[in-house]
Amino acid sequence: MNTSINTPLRAISSKVISQKEELAHQRFLADHNSYSGKADAVLRKWRENLIYIFANSIFDNLEETYSTLKEWGSEGVNLLVNLDLPLDVAIEEIRFYRNTIGEIIKDESINYKFSLQEFYEIITRFDSIVDRAVHWLSLSYSKTYAARMYAAEITALELSIPIVRVTEEIGIIPLVGDLDTKRSQELMEKALQNGTELGLSHLIIDLSGVPIIDTMVANYIFQVIEALKLVGIQVILTGIRPEIAQTMVNLGINLGDISTFGSLHQAVRNIQNKM
Repeated sequence: MNTSINTPLRAISSKVISQKEELAHQRFLADHNSYSGKADAVLRKWRENLIYIFANSIFDNLEETYSTLKEWGSEGVNLLVNLDLPLDVAIEEIRFYRNTIGEIIKDESINYKFSLQEFYEIITRFDSIVDRAVHWLSLSYSKTYAARMYAAEITALELSIPIVRVTEEIGIIPLVGDLDTKRSQELMEKALQNGTELGLSHLIIDLSGVPIIDTMVANYIFQVIEALKLVGIQVILTGIRPEIAQTMVNLGINLGDISTFGSLHQAVRNIQNKM
């Protein structure tokens, strides 16, 4: 770019920065239905930082600006996730400043009588910065959101397989809902770890809240039972409803020598009578 326009470019940059507070508020006025006034107040500083980066990008080194945008995307995205703002709303923030700052650049280019070639180079450079901002914001948002979803999923898995200790040697795992691969693996790990840590001799797995027992689910349960046997814990199954029992028979599922009872009460009483 022609170095003779560096001074006007710095002047344009300064003008944008001088209006950053006003521009940050304009976004809320333009689309106040997308978020609350409280969210807007929290976002003000984030917007002002973005405006400052965009303003300096008019004349700053491109690589330095890209690096700054990367940090901005990584640091600021947690704010958006914490406010439960969807990605499209966040991207619309960037688009808004593409238009508003783009208008300032256009008007000032006319005032400074830039040539068409000079204006084209300036606006192309600015657009590349905006595109990079969308890229880093999207990337950081996706990574952060995925990490939080994974953490929530792990927490849900842990909470969905509780081990309840009813006596010194007897524990119960009340299962509710479908058993899939992840949940079955969690059942295996939690039963083995907690069962041995608690020093249990018997573990009752209650299936009354499991809607479907098919060959895959039965295989998972058998794997858990065999693993617990190896550490000296006997497993008893309870809560197999008549319709589930009929399904298991039709599928040819054989529980073999596994102890089963209709209710938790019957299972606990039977274990205590044998002790």
